[in-house]
Amino acid sequence: MSLANYIEHTNLKANSTNEDIIQLCNEAVENGFYGVCVAPYFVQLAKKTLKKNDVKIITVVGFPLGYASVSSKVEDTKKAITAGAHEIDMVINIAAFKSGDIAAVQNDIQAVITACHLQNKHAKVIIETCYLNEEEIKTICKICADCEADFVKTSTGFGPAGATVEAVKLMRKILPAKTKIKAAGGIKTKEFAAELVAAGADRLGTSAGVDLVKIN
Repeated sequence: MSLANYIEHTNLKANSTNEDIIQLCNEAVENGFYGVCVAPYFVQLAKKTLKKNDVKIITVVGFPLGYASVSSKVEDTKKAITAGAHEIDMVINIAAFKSGDIAAVQNDIQAVITACHLQNKHAKVIIETCYLNEEEIKTICKICADCEADFVKTSTGFGPAGATVEAVKLMRKILPAKTKIKAAGGIKTKEFAAELVAAGADRLGTSAGVDLVKIN
């Protein structure tokens, strides 16, 4: 499989415009990327731009800090799916997790996954590995697996660090085979992208997709 098939071409900048998203979608089609990852506001525009192309539309919920209420995350999930999103990348309640409120974290994750699965859509859970130690990564991965997440995602790209090969290897070791991994954050070179895939990443979230697939 070519690198393009792994890429979710991403623009989640606060100051992105309609023109930026149209360009993102066109680049995804031209380069054969798996999907585009855009803010909820731009889901309908992405759907209109992509028309009947096979490129999937991914959007985010509880992004990037994770501590929105469960009800708001579920409502945002439902609205995004209605607007045309195929996959939802939700951020865990990191504050609750760090505070030891595991029940709240599990409820948060399960509620969004259930909302996705009821509509036959995929749910990715962003755990923001830069804030977690090894034992915490193991714990949250087990929770995600128990909640039947389709993917666990390393990072928002808005934290102090993004994806690492070490984190992906650890996640792959802990997660069941059916639970896939999305690496995101700081993926700027072909070499790093290839290392992440070799470590176990099934998807790559990056704003540098076009550069990653250029023929030198």
